[in-house]
Amino acid sequence: MDPDPAVVRERAFDADSDLIRHCSAVVRNHAAQHGWSKRQTNDVIRSLRLLQALQDTPGAKIRATDVLELPRYDGNITSTLDVLAAADMLIDDRPSHVERYFAAKTARLPEPMRQQLEVWLEVMLNGSGQAPRQRSRDPQTARIHIMGITPILHTWVDAGHLSLAEITPEHVRAALPASGARRNFAEYGLRSLFKVLKARKLIFANPTRGMPLTPVNANVPLPLDTDAIRRALDSPDPAIALAVALVAFHALTAHQLSRLALTDIVDRRLRLDGRDIPLAGPVRVRLTAWLDHRNRTWPGTINPHLFVGRVSAPRLTPVGKQFPWKGTDVRPQALREDRILQEIHATGGDVRRVCDLFGLSIEGAMRYALTLAHPDLERRPPDDGASTNLDGLPSMTID
Repeated sequence: MDPDPAVVRERAFDADSDLIRHCSAVVRNHAAQHGWSKRQTNDVIRSLRLLQALQDTPGAKIRATDVLELPRYDGNITSTLDVLAAADMLIDDRPSHVERYFAAKTARLPEPMRQQLEVWLEVMLNGSGQAPRQRSRDPQTARIHIMGITPILHTWVDAGHLSLAEITPEHVRAALPASGARRNFAEYGLRSLFKVLKARKLIFANPTRGMPLTPVNANVPLPLDTDAIRRALDSPDPAIALAVALVAFHALTAHQLSRLALTDIVDRRLRLDGRDIPLAGPVRVRLTAWLDHRNRTWPGTINPHLFVGRVSAPRLTPVGKQFPWKGTDVRPQALREDRILQEIHATGGDVRRVCDLFGLSIEGAMRYALTLAHPDLERRPPDDGASTNLDGLPSMTID
Protein backbone atom coordinates (compact mmCIF):
# COMPACT_ATOMS: atom_id res chain seq x y z
CA MET A 1 0.00 0.00 0.00
CA ASP A 2 1.11 3.55 -0.70
CA PRO A 3 1.94 5.60 2.41
CA ASP A 4 -0.78 7.84 3.77
CA PRO A 5 0.13 11.42 2.72
CA ALA A 6 -1.10 12.85 6.01
CA VAL A 7 1.04 10.44 8.03
CA VAL A 8 4.10 11.12 5.85
CA ARG A 9 3.73 14.88 6.30
CA GLU A 10 3.39 14.44 10.06
CA ARG A 11 6.54 12.31 10.24
CA ALA A 12 8.42 14.82 8.09
CA PHE A 13 8.00 17.49 10.80
CA ASP A 14 10.01 15.36 13.26
CA ALA A 15 12.52 14.01 10.72
CA ASP A 16 16.10 14.76 11.75
CA SER A 17 19.34 13.06 10.81
CA ASP A 18 22.84 13.70 9.55
CA LEU A 19 21.41 13.64 6.01
CA ILE A 20 18.93 16.42 6.80
CA ARG A 21 21.57 18.56 8.50
CA HIS A 22 24.08 18.01 5.69
CA CYS A 23 21.56 18.72 2.94
CA SER A 24 20.19 21.77 4.77
CA ALA A 25 23.62 23.38 4.59
CA VAL A 26 23.86 22.46 0.90
CA VAL A 27 20.41 23.96 0.31
CA ARG A 28 21.39 27.28 1.87
CA ASN A 29 24.65 27.49 -0.07
CA HIS A 30 22.88 26.49 -3.29
CA ALA A 31 20.09 29.01 -2.66
CA ALA A 32 22.54 31.84 -2.01
CA GLN A 33 24.54 31.01 -5.10
CA HIS A 34 21.54 30.74 -7.45
CA GLY A 35 19.43 33.54 -5.97
CA TRP A 36 16.58 31.42 -4.60
CA SER A 37 13.74 33.01 -2.73
CA LYS A 38 13.12 32.14 0.92
CA ARG A 39 9.94 30.29 -0.04
CA GLN A 40 11.76 28.12 -2.58
CA THR A 41 14.49 27.34 -0.07
CA ASN A 42 11.96 26.28 2.57
CA ASP A 43 10.09 24.13 0.04
CA VAL A 44 13.27 22.19 -0.73
CA ILE A 45 14.09 21.66 2.97
CA ARG A 46 10.56 20.40 3.56
CA SER A 47 10.88 18.08 0.54
CA LEU A 48 14.10 16.63 1.98
CA ARG A 49 12.29 15.91 5.23
CA LEU A 50 9.54 14.14 3.28
CA LEU A 51 12.15 11.99 1.54
CA GLN A 52 13.71 11.14 4.89
CA ALA A 53 10.31 10.03 6.21
CA LEU A 54 9.74 7.88 3.12
CA GLN A 55 13.23 6.34 3.01
CA ASP A 56 13.54 2.64 3.89
CA THR A 57 17.29 2.85 4.53
CA PRO A 58 18.22 6.03 6.43
CA GLY A 59 21.44 7.61 5.17
CA ALA A 60 21.39 5.90 1.77
CA LYS A 61 21.44 7.82 -1.48
CA ILE A 62 18.03 8.83 -2.80
CA ARG A 63 16.66 7.66 -6.13
CA ALA A 64 15.35 10.25 -8.55
CA THR A 65 12.21 8.17 -9.11
CA ASP A 66 11.40 8.58 -5.41
CA VAL A 67 11.75 12.36 -5.74
CA LEU A 68 9.24 12.28 -8.61
CA GLU A 69 6.61 11.03 -6.12
CA LEU A 70 6.90 14.13 -3.93
CA PRO A 71 3.96 16.06 -5.46
CA ARG A 72 1.65 13.53 -3.76
CA TYR A 73 2.88 15.00 -0.46
CA ASP A 74 3.07 18.64 -1.67
CA GLY A 75 6.82 18.39 -2.24
CA ASN A 76 9.15 20.03 -4.75
CA ILE A 77 10.81 18.03 -7.55
CA THR A 78 13.23 20.04 -9.70
CA SER A 79 14.99 22.08 -7.03
CA THR A 80 15.21 19.06 -4.74
CA LEU A 81 16.91 17.08 -7.50
CA ASP A 82 19.40 19.93 -7.99
CA VAL A 83 20.29 19.95 -4.29
CA LEU A 84 20.66 16.17 -4.03
CA ALA A 85 22.91 16.18 -7.10
CA ALA A 86 25.02 18.98 -5.59
CA ALA A 87 25.29 16.98 -2.35
CA ASP A 88 26.24 13.80 -4.26
CA MET A 89 23.24 12.04 -2.73
CA LEU A 90 21.27 11.33 -5.92
CA ILE A 91 20.89 8.12 -7.93
CA ASP A 92 19.49 9.28 -11.25
CA ASP A 93 17.40 6.32 -12.36
CA ARG A 94 14.90 8.33 -14.39
CA PRO A 95 14.12 6.84 -17.81
CA SER A 96 14.65 9.22 -20.71
CA HIS A 97 11.75 10.61 -22.71
CA VAL A 98 12.38 8.25 -25.62
CA GLU A 99 12.59 5.26 -23.25
CA ARG A 100 9.22 6.14 -21.75
CA TYR A 101 7.79 6.57 -25.24
CA PHE A 102 9.24 3.20 -26.28
CA ALA A 103 7.80 1.45 -23.22
CA ALA A 104 4.33 2.88 -23.87
CA LYS A 105 4.35 1.88 -27.55
CA THR A 106 5.68 -1.68 -27.03
CA ALA A 107 3.87 -2.69 -23.85
CA ARG A 108 1.40 -4.98 -25.68
CA LEU A 109 3.95 -6.71 -27.91
CA PRO A 110 4.93 -10.35 -27.25
CA GLU A 111 8.06 -10.90 -25.19
CA PRO A 112 10.35 -12.22 -28.00
CA MET A 113 9.58 -9.24 -30.22
CA ARG A 114 9.94 -6.75 -27.39
CA GLN A 115 13.35 -8.15 -26.43
CA GLN A 116 14.51 -7.75 -30.03
CA LEU A 117 13.31 -4.15 -30.02
CA GLU A 118 15.14 -3.46 -26.75
CA VAL A 119 18.40 -4.63 -28.33
CA TRP A 120 17.81 -2.26 -31.25
CA LEU A 121 16.96 0.68 -28.95
CA GLU A 122 20.12 0.11 -26.91
CA VAL A 123 22.23 0.36 -30.08
CA MET A 124 20.32 3.44 -31.26
CA LEU A 125 20.83 5.34 -28.02
CA ASN A 126 24.30 4.16 -26.97
CA GLY A 127 25.91 3.03 -30.21
CA SER A 128 27.79 -0.21 -30.75
CA GLY A 129 31.48 -1.00 -30.46
CA GLN A 130 31.23 -4.41 -32.05
CA ALA A 131 31.07 -5.02 -35.79
CA PRO A 132 29.29 -3.51 -37.53
CA ARG A 133 30.08 -0.51 -35.33
CA GLN A 134 27.55 2.28 -35.11
CA ARG A 135 27.47 5.67 -33.52
CA SER A 136 24.66 6.60 -31.18
CA ARG A 137 21.74 8.40 -32.77
CA ASP A 138 19.87 11.46 -31.60
CA PRO A 139 17.00 10.44 -29.27
CA GLN A 140 14.58 12.29 -31.54
CA THR A 141 15.67 10.07 -34.44
CA ALA A 142 14.93 6.99 -32.34
CA ARG A 143 11.54 8.41 -31.41
CA ILE A 144 10.63 9.00 -35.07
CA HIS A 145 11.69 5.43 -35.92
CA ILE A 146 9.54 4.08 -33.07
CA MET A 147 6.57 6.15 -34.25
CA GLY A 148 6.98 4.77 -37.76
CA ILE A 149 7.41 1.07 -36.98
CA THR A 150 5.14 0.36 -33.99
CA PRO A 151 1.84 0.44 -35.96
CA ILE A 152 3.35 -2.11 -38.36
CA LEU A 153 4.60 -4.28 -35.49
CA HIS A 154 1.12 -4.39 -33.94
CA THR A 155 -0.30 -5.37 -37.34
CA TRP A 156 2.12 -8.31 -37.52
CA VAL A 157 1.28 -9.35 -33.95
CA ASP A 158 -2.45 -9.33 -34.80
CA ALA A 159 -1.62 -11.59 -37.75
CA GLY A 160 -0.01 -14.12 -35.39
CA HIS A 161 3.72 -13.27 -35.63
CA LEU A 162 5.56 -13.45 -32.31
CA SER A 163 9.11 -12.71 -33.47
CA LEU A 164 10.68 -10.45 -36.07
CA ALA A 165 12.61 -13.48 -37.34
CA GLU A 166 9.35 -14.57 -39.03
CA ILE A 167 9.06 -11.40 -41.14
CA THR A 168 9.72 -11.64 -44.89
CA PRO A 169 10.08 -8.93 -47.56
CA GLU A 170 6.48 -9.62 -48.60
CA HIS A 171 5.29 -8.84 -45.07
CA VAL A 172 7.21 -5.56 -45.12
CA ARG A 173 5.83 -4.44 -48.49
CA ALA A 174 2.28 -5.31 -47.50
CA ALA A 175 2.47 -3.42 -44.20
CA LEU A 176 4.04 -0.17 -45.42
CA PRO A 177 1.68 2.83 -45.69
CA ALA A 178 0.80 3.82 -49.25
CA SER A 179 2.58 7.20 -49.22
CA GLY A 180 3.41 10.26 -47.22
CA ALA A 181 5.61 10.92 -44.22
CA ARG A 182 4.37 7.80 -42.41
CA ARG A 183 5.79 5.63 -45.18
CA ASN A 184 9.15 7.40 -44.97
CA PHE A 185 9.26 7.02 -41.18
CA ALA A 186 8.37 3.34 -41.45
CA GLU A 187 10.92 2.59 -44.18
CA TYR A 188 13.82 4.23 -42.36
CA GLY A 189 12.76 2.70 -39.03
CA LEU A 190 12.40 -0.84 -40.35
CA ARG A 191 15.69 -0.62 -42.23
CA SER A 192 17.49 0.46 -39.05
CA LEU A 193 15.74 -2.18 -36.94
CA PHE A 194 16.43 -5.17 -39.17
CA LYS A 195 20.02 -4.08 -39.84
CA VAL A 196 20.81 -4.17 -36.12
CA LEU A 197 18.98 -7.46 -35.53
CA LYS A 198 20.79 -9.12 -38.44
CA ALA A 199 24.15 -7.90 -37.12
CA ARG A 200 23.31 -9.39 -33.71
CA LYS A 201 22.17 -12.66 -35.36
CA LEU A 202 18.70 -12.33 -33.89
CA ILE A 203 17.08 -12.85 -37.30
CA PHE A 204 18.05 -15.08 -40.23
CA ALA A 205 17.82 -12.50 -43.03
CA ASN A 206 17.22 -8.78 -43.38
CA PRO A 207 13.85 -8.43 -45.15
CA THR A 208 14.54 -4.79 -46.06
CA ARG A 209 17.82 -5.47 -47.85
CA GLY A 210 17.78 -4.07 -51.38
CA MET A 211 14.39 -2.45 -50.82
CA PRO A 212 14.40 1.11 -52.26
CA LEU A 213 13.40 4.05 -50.11
CA THR A 214 10.52 6.27 -51.16
CA PRO A 215 11.73 9.82 -51.97
CA VAL A 216 10.74 12.39 -49.37
CA ASN A 217 8.32 15.01 -50.67
CA ALA A 218 9.84 18.47 -50.12
CA ASN A 219 7.46 21.30 -49.36
CA VAL A 220 7.72 24.83 -50.73
CA PRO A 221 8.64 27.56 -48.19
CA LEU A 222 5.86 30.12 -47.95
CA PRO A 223 5.92 33.71 -46.65
CA LEU A 224 4.17 34.70 -43.44
CA ASP A 225 1.71 37.50 -42.85
CA THR A 226 3.68 40.73 -42.33
CA ASP A 227 1.20 42.09 -39.79
CA ALA A 228 1.66 39.01 -37.58
CA ILE A 229 5.44 39.47 -37.63
CA ARG A 230 5.15 43.18 -36.79
CA ARG A 231 2.78 42.47 -33.88
CA ALA A 232 5.22 39.93 -32.48
CA LEU A 233 8.15 42.33 -32.89
CA ASP A 234 6.21 44.99 -30.95
CA SER A 235 5.07 42.59 -28.21
CA PRO A 236 5.00 44.08 -24.68
CA ASP A 237 6.81 40.94 -23.48
CA PRO A 238 10.53 41.76 -23.98
CA ALA A 239 11.45 38.07 -24.30
CA ILE A 240 9.01 37.59 -27.19
CA ALA A 241 10.13 40.79 -28.91
CA LEU A 242 13.82 39.83 -28.73
CA ALA A 243 13.29 36.21 -29.79
CA VAL A 244 11.19 37.24 -32.79
CA ALA A 245 13.73 39.92 -33.74
CA LEU A 246 16.64 37.46 -33.64
CA VAL A 247 14.78 35.08 -35.92
CA ALA A 248 13.29 37.79 -38.16
CA PHE A 249 16.59 39.56 -38.83
CA HIS A 250 19.14 36.76 -38.45
CA ALA A 251 17.08 33.56 -38.97
CA LEU A 252 18.25 31.74 -35.85
CA THR A 253 16.67 28.40 -35.00
CA ALA A 254 14.67 27.80 -31.83
CA HIS A 255 17.42 25.46 -30.59
CA GLN A 256 20.06 28.15 -31.08
CA LEU A 257 17.91 30.74 -29.30
CA SER A 258 17.38 28.64 -26.18
CA ARG A 259 21.12 27.96 -25.87
CA LEU A 260 22.43 31.46 -26.57
CA ALA A 261 24.77 32.57 -23.78
CA LEU A 262 25.24 36.10 -22.54
CA THR A 263 28.89 35.88 -23.59
CA ASP A 264 27.92 35.09 -27.20
CA ILE A 265 27.08 38.78 -27.75
CA VAL A 266 30.07 41.14 -27.62
CA ASP A 267 30.34 44.66 -29.05
CA ARG A 268 26.96 44.45 -30.85
CA ARG A 269 28.03 41.26 -32.63
CA LEU A 270 26.71 37.74 -32.19
CA ARG A 271 29.23 34.92 -32.38
CA LEU A 272 27.40 31.73 -33.25
CA ASP A 273 28.72 28.43 -34.63
CA GLY A 274 31.86 30.03 -36.03
CA ARG A 275 29.98 32.96 -37.58
CA ASP A 276 30.39 36.62 -36.59
CA ILE A 277 26.99 38.31 -37.06
CA PRO A 278 26.56 42.12 -36.74
CA LEU A 279 23.30 42.63 -34.86
CA ALA A 280 20.66 44.68 -36.66
CA GLY A 281 19.50 47.93 -35.09
CA PRO A 282 16.00 46.67 -34.12
CA VAL A 283 17.60 43.63 -32.50
CA ARG A 284 19.91 45.78 -30.37
CA VAL A 285 16.98 47.87 -29.14
CA ARG A 286 15.05 44.79 -28.06
CA LEU A 287 18.17 43.20 -26.59
CA THR A 288 18.65 46.21 -24.30
CA ALA A 289 15.01 46.08 -23.19
CA TRP A 290 15.25 42.34 -22.42
CA LEU A 291 18.51 42.65 -20.46
CA ASP A 292 16.99 45.44 -18.35
CA HIS A 293 13.93 43.28 -17.66
CA ARG A 294 16.13 40.26 -16.89
CA ASN A 295 18.22 42.19 -14.38
CA ARG A 296 15.18 43.68 -12.66
CA THR A 297 13.28 40.40 -12.42
CA TRP A 298 16.12 38.02 -11.51
CA PRO A 299 18.95 40.15 -10.14
CA GLY A 300 20.58 37.21 -8.35
CA THR A 301 20.51 34.63 -11.15
CA ILE A 302 23.80 33.14 -12.36
CA ASN A 303 22.22 31.35 -15.31
CA PRO A 304 24.64 31.92 -18.22
CA HIS A 305 21.95 31.77 -20.92
CA LEU A 306 20.56 34.88 -22.59
CA PHE A 307 16.96 33.76 -22.15
CA VAL A 308 15.78 32.74 -18.69
CA GLY A 309 12.33 32.17 -17.23
CA ARG A 310 10.73 31.51 -13.88
CA VAL A 311 11.81 27.86 -13.94
CA SER A 312 15.32 28.24 -15.35
CA ALA A 313 16.40 31.45 -13.56
CA PRO A 314 17.26 29.68 -10.26
CA ARG A 315 19.26 27.06 -12.18
CA LEU A 316 21.86 26.77 -14.93
CA THR A 317 19.61 25.04 -17.46
CA PRO A 318 18.32 26.61 -20.71
CA VAL A 319 14.67 27.52 -21.18
CA GLY A 320 12.24 25.02 -22.68
CA LYS A 321 11.41 24.69 -26.36
CA GLN A 322 8.15 26.63 -26.03
CA PHE A 323 9.72 29.69 -24.38
CA PRO A 324 8.76 32.37 -25.25
CA TRP A 325 6.84 31.22 -28.34
CA LYS A 326 3.75 30.05 -26.48
CA GLY A 327 2.90 33.72 -25.98
CA THR A 328 2.67 34.48 -29.72
CA ASP A 329 1.04 33.06 -32.84
CA VAL A 330 4.34 33.10 -34.76
CA ARG A 331 6.32 29.85 -34.85
CA PRO A 332 10.14 30.06 -35.02
CA GLN A 333 10.60 27.58 -37.88
CA ALA A 334 7.98 29.27 -40.06
CA LEU A 335 9.47 32.68 -39.30
CA ARG A 336 12.99 31.48 -40.11
CA GLU A 337 11.81 30.07 -43.45
CA ASP A 338 10.00 33.33 -44.21
CA ARG A 339 13.14 35.38 -43.60
CA ILE A 340 15.40 33.12 -45.68
CA LEU A 341 12.79 33.14 -48.44
CA GLN A 342 12.73 36.93 -48.49
CA GLU A 343 16.52 37.11 -48.55
CA ILE A 344 16.86 34.71 -51.48
CA HIS A 345 14.45 36.91 -53.45
CA ALA A 346 16.14 40.14 -52.34
CA THR A 347 19.54 38.87 -53.56
CA GLY A 348 18.19 37.46 -56.82
CA GLY A 349 18.98 33.85 -55.88
CA ASP A 350 22.52 34.33 -54.53
CA VAL A 351 22.82 30.90 -52.90
CA ARG A 352 26.35 31.39 -51.61
CA ARG A 353 25.40 34.64 -49.88
CA VAL A 354 22.43 33.00 -48.18
CA CYS A 355 24.63 30.10 -47.03
CA ASP A 356 27.09 32.55 -45.45
CA LEU A 357 24.36 34.61 -43.78
CA PHE A 358 22.38 31.77 -42.26
CA GLY A 359 24.80 28.85 -42.04
CA LEU A 360 22.86 26.74 -44.55
CA SER A 361 24.25 23.99 -46.73
CA ILE A 362 24.06 24.32 -50.52
CA GLU A 363 21.27 21.74 -50.62
CA GLY A 364 19.32 23.61 -47.95
CA ALA A 365 19.71 26.94 -49.71
CA MET A 366 18.62 25.45 -53.05
CA ARG A 367 15.25 24.63 -51.50
CA TYR A 368 14.66 28.38 -51.23
CA ALA A 369 16.33 29.26 -54.53
CA LEU A 370 13.89 27.02 -56.42
CA THR A 371 11.03 29.30 -55.32
CA LEU A 372 12.32 32.08 -57.61
CA ALA A 373 10.42 30.60 -60.53
CA HIS A 374 7.27 29.91 -58.49
CA PRO A 375 4.38 31.99 -59.93
CA ASP A 376 2.90 32.71 -56.47
CA LEU A 377 6.23 33.92 -55.08
CA GLU A 378 7.40 36.14 -57.94
CA ARG A 379 8.66 39.53 -56.73
CA ARG A 380 8.47 42.70 -58.76
CA PRO A 381 11.48 44.99 -58.31
CA PRO A 382 10.60 48.31 -56.60
CA ASP A 383 10.53 51.43 -58.72
CA ASP A 384 13.26 53.22 -56.77
CA GLY A 385 15.65 50.26 -56.89
CA ALA A 386 15.67 49.84 -53.10
CA SER A 387 16.14 46.32 -51.73
CA THR A 388 12.90 45.20 -50.10
CA ASN A 389 11.44 41.81 -49.49
CA LEU A 390 8.10 40.33 -50.46
CA ASP A 391 6.35 41.55 -47.35
CA GLY A 392 7.58 45.11 -47.50
CA LEU A 393 10.05 44.59 -44.65
CA PRO A 394 13.70 45.63 -45.08
CA SER A 395 16.02 43.00 -46.51
CA MET A 396 18.44 41.36 -44.10
CA THR A 397 21.30 41.54 -46.61
CA ILE A 398 24.45 42.81 -44.88
CA ASP A 399 27.03 44.45 -47.13
